[in-house]
Amino acid sequence: MSNVLTSAAAAGRLAGKTAVITGGAAGMGRATALAFAREGADVTILDIQEAAGAETVGLINDGGGRAQFIKTDVSDARQVDNAFDRIADTVGPHDILFNHAGTITVKPFHETSEADYDRLMDINVKSAFLVCRRAVKEMSDNGGGSIVITGSIASELGYPLESVYCMTKGAVLQLARSISAEYRDRGIRCNAVCPGFVKTAHGLREIAELDTAGQAWEEGALAEAQGRICEPEEVAAAVVFLASDEASFVTGTALYVDNGWYAKG
Repeated sequence: MSNVLTSAAAAGRLAGKTAVITGGAAGMGRATALAFAREGADVTILDIQEAAGAETVGLINDGGGRAQFIKTDVSDARQVDNAFDRIADTVGPHDILFNHAGTITVKPFHETSEADYDRLMDINVKSAFLVCRRAVKEMSDNGGGSIVITGSIASELGYPLESVYCMTKGAVLQLARSISAEYRDRGIRCNAVCPGFVKTAHGLREIAELDTAGQAWEEGALAEAQGRICEPEEVAAAVVFLASDEASFVTGTALYVDNGWYAKG
């Protein structure tokens, strides 16, 4: 089986490329790490979830791919720099960054604490700043690359009980657009992938917390908004496209993976 997977990866859309994924231990991050490996990329996962990260790397390596895990708090500048130094030393230049690490708080805005705000800004926004800042420098020095940042349906639409989360996702979408404008002539593309509800632990927890607060996503609102819940592999497929040379003329865009939810407003 591993020989078959290895042969497929050698002919894949990301063959010969090196990819870094933040938040790649589980959920959409894991699905994308597996997809990157199937398409031929060497994968490095930066995450704080050590056991899940090791499991994801094991799945890739056992299937004939190439992956490593570096435990990293991506909201900490020293840890980010140490991780990228290690990648440079052990793997070499990276061609792809999937900046995916993030979290959510479901709470009325007037009950949101300063600690809640700081936590979401650190995990969702500061981490993107630190990781992408390092990536654009290295990609500029090495001839370019592709960055994909995880936004959300909430990047441009506002939702009750998720005010700070919406703020953070709006911020990272604007970061993607700004990087695309500033670094296009250095060979760097940057796009955002913006999912609706996805069947991950994160997405299911969000739905449950919203319903506990009085909404009705499980009782029909989700079907009305996006038809059905999205599979993590469907988001991963969109990220692979944006990361690949097939998207060579695509930069500064928000790719909504939401079955038409954003289009309906």
